[in-house]
Amino acid sequence: EVQLVESGGGLVQPGGSLKLSCATSGFTFSRYGMSWVRQAPGKGLEWVSIYADSVKGRFTISRDSAKNTLYLQMNSLKPEDTAVYYCAKHQSVNTWSAMDAWGQGTLVTVSS
Repeated sequence: EVQLVESGGGLVQPGGSLKLSCATSGFTFSRYGMSWVRQAPGKGLEWVSIYADSVKGRFTISRDSAKNTLYLQMNSLKPEDTAVYYCAKHQSVNTWSAMDAWGQGTLVTVSS
């Protein structure tokens, strides 16, 4: 059974940093693309691309195949980064393939 478990969310002040983790099991982690997706309050889902203007230069995505874990390092956080952050598994190694499994999400709140 594929399982994705996010952790690391919480309340942080503007300008602060957080590192989210997504521990995975039930599949061969190195063979699949992984992504982060977020949903701000009252808004739709947004794929977290490190190249998007909204997060460019502030967010970094990494993965540790030895630990089967995906990470999202978020720096210089802004109130508009407030959202539930989900990790998602893709159907193939390519991150343009469909997502077929999701975690339960972790809430990040950026507020003073």
